[in-house]
Amino acid sequence: MKILRDEIAPVATAPAAARPPVPVDRHALANTLSKLTLAVHLARKQWAAGRPAAADAALANALQALEALEQSTPAPTPHTCRALIVDDDANERELLAGLLGMNGCECATAADGADALAYLAANDRPDVVLLDMAMPRCDGPETLRRIRADSRLAGLRVFSVSSTSPRELSIPEGQAGFDGWFPKPLNPGRLWDAIQTATRSPSAAN
Repeated sequence: MKILRDEIAPVATAPAAARPPVPVDRHALANTLSKLTLAVHLARKQWAAGRPAAADAALANALQALEALEQSTPAPTPHTCRALIVDDDANERELLAGLLGMNGCECATAADGADALAYLAANDRPDVVLLDMAMPRCDGPETLRRIRADSRLAGLRVFSVSSTSPRELSIPEGQAGFDGWFPKPLNPGRLWDAIQTATRSPSAAN
């Protein structure tokens, strides 16, 4: 898994071999990624508390879980979609990009709405934008408003991926609002199903 920093960059996935795609065990992937997330947060707290040995042990456990995941993961399927993941939490957005990449989705990431809008202005539009709500500089609601106001992005699918409900923020439904809302903690299978549906929809085409 290629770990990205705050800059916008694609998460590359290798082309699939000439064979039928192997089903992905989403439950196992979600559990392993959850363990990785917890281990990283635990190590961060342990370092802050002056316990470097314990932090090293937590990170070692995380690396073991990652190695086990890599050994058990089948060859990736061909790219079926392109997604832009917008979240100010670097750990969360890169874990999500890694998970979607294993399913064959080419991902780019942005640290906030301002970076996301810059990406959309300079690159081919993705099939779907996964948008957090509470972010610095340009938050989720403002990012959504600007996307919907841009005629070049008409029909772009935008999903809310946030612990905050769009209803709490009075975001309208329909064409001016989100195409889907996925609360945190995230259900990866439900999100992937929605992305596949959006990719197959004619309105998702460039």
